[in-house]
Amino acid sequence: MIFNNKYESTLIMKGPGTKREIALTFDDAPDDIFTPKILDILKEKKVKATFFLVGYRIEKYPDVAKRIVREGHAVGNHSFNHPNFLDIKDTDFQKQITRTDELIRGLIGSTPAIVRPPYGNISDKQMEWLAGSKRIVVAWDVDSLDWKGLNSEEVVTNILPKVSPGSIVLQHSGTGDGGDLSGTVHALPTVIDQLRREGFKLVTVQEMLNIS
Repeated sequence: MIFNNKYESTLIMKGPGTKREIALTFDDAPDDIFTPKILDILKEKKVKATFFLVGYRIEKYPDVAKRIVREGHAVGNHSFNHPNFLDIKDTDFQKQITRTDELIRGLIGSTPAIVRPPYGNISDKQMEWLAGSKRIVVAWDVDSLDWKGLNSEEVVTNILPKVSPGSIVLQHSGTGDGGDLSGTVHALPTVIDQLRREGFKLVTVQEMLNIS
């Protein structure tokens, strides 16, 4: 991750440590394999999470995207086609954001308040542009590393010992061809149950940061 302390008010890596709250976040949504399974678990466990949506995936799986919103989860902008923002022109970066904003507005009726750069990479100039739009760039302080195709035990080990009040946990609910997020799906009930046993409340990023 490449970040600059200069944008401390725009960039959030962790929520306030004053409340026993954890935000579960899922990148690269939606897809038609893993996202529905994750939504099933969240519904069963009565948990609201935050999904960072990729624009072309909203177009490809509109019914799953609508389900995320319908079931009360929060959403954020995760670019249109998941480029490394450091490798593209600033005008193309802005198009990545605005094109996906338009698609998300079609889902929730407003521009999403939060953005997560793919790979956690963003330049100072890009951060400045988002700050000018009063957007919040949401990173994370706990990384499940589930995109590596880890099994459920490995995913659990990457999350539970590392959380603390205010933690923002990075997981994925969509993947490319051949990717396997079964570890996340199988780990999720264990993660939820254990966090609750430890007295944590599971909230969306927007709830944690008190942003609309």
